[in-house]
Amino acid sequence: MHWCTTDQTDFFTYIGCHYVDLVAFITGLRPAAVSVHGIPDAFPNGNVGYLYTDARIIWENGAVLNVQNGIAYPNQAAGGNDQGICFYTKDEKTGQGGFVSHVDNYRGVSYCAIEAGSDPGDTAHHYVNPDYFQMVERSDGPGLRPVGYGFRAIEQLVAAALRVARAGDLSARQQEIDRIDAEGWHATPANSFYNELVVEAGRISILNNGVTVPVRYGDEPGVG
Repeated sequence: MHWCTTDQTDFFTYIGCHYVDLVAFITGLRPAAVSVHGIPDAFPNGNVGYLYTDARIIWENGAVLNVQNGIAYPNQAAGGNDQGICFYTKDEKTGQGGFVSHVDNYRGVSYCAIEAGSDPGDTAHHYVNPDYFQMVERSDGPGLRPVGYGFRAIEQLVAAALRVARAGDLSARQQEIDRIDAEGWHATPANSFYNELVVEAGRISILNNGVTVPVRYGDEPGVG
């Protein structure tokens, strides 16, 4: 690993920020403070990175999100990762609690081969994700076409960029951007800038032994 070294980034920045997005999407809340503790370790090539991180995000209503990331997932595990979230809720009026739990490493398909593959870490048993990216036969002509949410995510961004480019003059393009923001399907500076602040605060925290870094909004958003 050449890019994920301690002086450049960490696995909370790379992965954990998606769970910040998820909680913000579900609740409509904004992060208020960030603390990230990192454990440095060496990659096989000798480069040192924060291979393990533990982050705590405090939200504006006092709720807390704990995100643990580790790149050293067991080589012999059946899945390529062990991602998921358990989200606890409470109705303030009744005091009743609930939760939402999702396991991301299991996407509905698994198989076991006769023997493991020849690549390092290959196992015979696998959890696979058939919904991310596939090439399927076209019904409207020769060749294959890509399907899956991995492809759709790119396709939608390109389509949005084309919408803006074809809208007309500056005012028309700005109005089109406002419509895209209102649709809520794409991460844009207007609807997801809070995560930029979270990442900035997280990097300050992890480089300073996990110190809590506040996030501020308003006319001059920033951290610290």
